[in-house]
Amino acid sequence: MPLPFMPPTTRRHTPRTIRILSAVAAVLLLAGPVRAQEQGADDLIQVESVELEGVEAVDEAEVRGVMSTRASSWIPFVGETRYLDRSTFEADLDRILAFYRDHGFPDARVRTFSVDLSDDQRSVDITIVIDEGPALVVDRAGLTGVAVLPGGEAAALERDVAALAGSPINRPEVEATRTAVLRALRDRGYPLAMVTVDEEAAGDQRVALEMTAEPGDAAVFGDIVIEGNASVGERVIRRALGFESGDQFTVSDLGRSQRRLYDLDLFQFVNLQARVEEMANGAVPVRLTVAEADHRRVRFSGGYGTQERLRGEASWRHVNFFGGARTLGFEGKWSSLDRGVRADFTQPYVLSPDLSFSAGAESWFANEPAYDLDTRGVRLAMTRQFVSADSSGAFTTTTTLSGSVLHEADDFSISSDALADLEFRDTLIALGLDPRTGSGRVRLTALSLDLRRSTTANVINSRSGYVLVGHLEQAGGWLPGEANYVETTIEGRHYMAFGDRVVIANRLQVGSFVSPDPLGESVPFFKRYFLGGSNSLRGWGRFQVAPLTGSGLPIGGHSMLELSSELRLSAFGDLGLVAFVDGGNVWSDAWDLDLSSLRWNAGPGLRYLTPIGPVRVDLAFQLTPIDGLLVDGEPESRRWRVHFSIGQAF
Repeated sequence: MPLPFMPPTTRRHTPRTIRILSAVAAVLLLAGPVRAQEQGADDLIQVESVELEGVEAVDEAEVRGVMSTRASSWIPFVGETRYLDRSTFEADLDRILAFYRDHGFPDARVRTFSVDLSDDQRSVDITIVIDEGPALVVDRAGLTGVAVLPGGEAAALERDVAALAGSPINRPEVEATRTAVLRALRDRGYPLAMVTVDEEAAGDQRVALEMTAEPGDAAVFGDIVIEGNASVGERVIRRALGFESGDQFTVSDLGRSQRRLYDLDLFQFVNLQARVEEMANGAVPVRLTVAEADHRRVRFSGGYGTQERLRGEASWRHVNFFGGARTLGFEGKWSSLDRGVRADFTQPYVLSPDLSFSAGAESWFANEPAYDLDTRGVRLAMTRQFVSADSSGAFTTTTTLSGSVLHEADDFSISSDALADLEFRDTLIALGLDPRTGSGRVRLTALSLDLRRSTTANVINSRSGYVLVGHLEQAGGWLPGEANYVETTIEGRHYMAFGDRVVIANRLQVGSFVSPDPLGESVPFFKRYFLGGSNSLRGWGRFQVAPLTGSGLPIGGHSMLELSSELRLSAFGDLGLVAFVDGGNVWSDAWDLDLSSLRWNAGPGLRYLTPIGPVRVDLAFQLTPIDGLLVDGEPESRRWRVHFSIGQAF
């Protein structure tokens, strides 16, 4: 029944009247729940819904964002239940008005609100009616004092300030613009810069903004004092810095240098501090304090997955091998899918702090559904990393460019089912396989170029930003070896958060092999594309989505496309829910992407956050089954798959 929380009315009240009536009505309604709270949570009044009326000039989601009184989750069992609290609700009314004042509506009022109690008196529906009032519009906005900045940068800041005019005054946006001007000055050698904003009345419901910058004295980096290093030489630390004494002072260089020091993996703590208060004769002294981490690390791990089954791994790593921040590591692994040993070596700081050299060697066996592969080879690479940071030290973009050369010997054999397929005999011969044993050997020498650009802050569980990855690989031609192809793959991932609980994640990947022979026979069989599995088309098992032989066995292809989309919901504590859809396919010919033949699957999933990443369970249903597909020699009849793993699918 409706309670007399406040009689509905269109009469305007003063803020003091609103507050008094609110308090009286709240006491009348909540006296029972307050006493019930002392008895137990079962007697509290649940918030069923919160409706806002009259919100037109601002984003309703932003208004709801400042409120603590929210509706209970509609998700049963795991969703959060919220209860009505008198003091919190009263504070919410004040927060709504404060939000409107900050966004250019100083006369906004809560006209009325009502609370409807359910028949069983255990839940309420809340309605808040807001009178926004007239907007206080910015008549004009200007910026002075930035002539010390380069022309293009100063002009861009002036345009940003001028863009504030013509809209209701948005004080958070004004403050963000002021901060951007301040950061630009401090990042151009003016550490003592100040920026002020003056507001003046410019007529009825209009205001003029004048932003004034005072750059102060220009500065350079002064003496650099390093403390806390024991076994790591000072030369190693200084060369990782992006500046030297006498260089123009920039805040972004401080943030970039701190990131480089952490990336060396030598320190568990790095604090790079500019002592602006000690600035003398235009020089800002810098103090760097570090705490060294353990340089020798041994790790043992094991686990179980629906694809790998039992898995065991061991690794040893020395992150300051023979000094100079060099890294040497060894890794061993055993599982039903792959096993072997790998070694890697990294030499940082080759000519510049952002350029490094790495070498790796491996002896590795992979047991794939379509073939077995035994690889022995080496890889040499040069890598350049570019990190973009704003003047606050927040890292926004990391770009990595890598060029490498690979030489390996590969022994591989086709699956027994494919070997028994007489229609596949000619293909086996063309691929260099013995048609009697289904085995072959390839010497592969390839050059590759890799580009990765990322704006995500968390690579394990991304919530915002994007990742772009490109790979170009050439084998054969003027290079030694039997393989002869050019491979191109491009992948994009995008993450968008909506509040604290919802993330939409999308991925698109496309790739193709181009070879001089029309059938692509110079592309080794183990290089062909297959889709399916826990990180691909989840409605199928690994390597089950690909062109088929005449009898229904997947044999891989020379072009592929896959895409995925997920709705990730943080439901309760560390537990999350996911709804996903995957699409994709593999085709026989180069760049033969037939979008009308995409295979699709969809399903729900669960995520449980742990320190090493989300534990993932996905249940996927095939929407477009593959006719004639054989799995383990039998016609495929199951149209669903369950995948258990660690880490997000992408």
